[in-house]
Amino acid sequence: MLDTGPLISAVQPAADRLRTLPESALRRGAASEGLVLARELAVRAQRLEFPGRDPLELPDVGVFAVGDQLLVAAHDLAEIVREVDADHELADAVGLVQFSTARIAAAATGKR
Repeated sequence: MLDTGPLISAVQPAADRLRTLPESALRRGAASEGLVLARELAVRAQRLEFPGRDPLELPDVGVFAVGDQLLVAAHDLAEIVREVDADHELADAVGLVQFSTARIAAAATGKR
């Protein structure tokens, strides 16, 4: 069974950060960056789980929910990656999360 711990370990700090940022930082762009990442993880999970079907877009439910959306999308991807044993997808997702975490941090501080 594939160990998806690295994906969850990579996304947890970003989700926690998004949950604790002040509204001003979220609106400066941190929430948008988090939503972009959550949507990409959700699309990847759907493509693995439902090949041949167009993925649905994760809705924008507000800046205060994006941390939760990110964590849920990561857990969904981790579950399907484990189920289909897609180690290449896991490695790509971890890299994407690491890259996006830096973008979230930069947006939160206004240093894009």
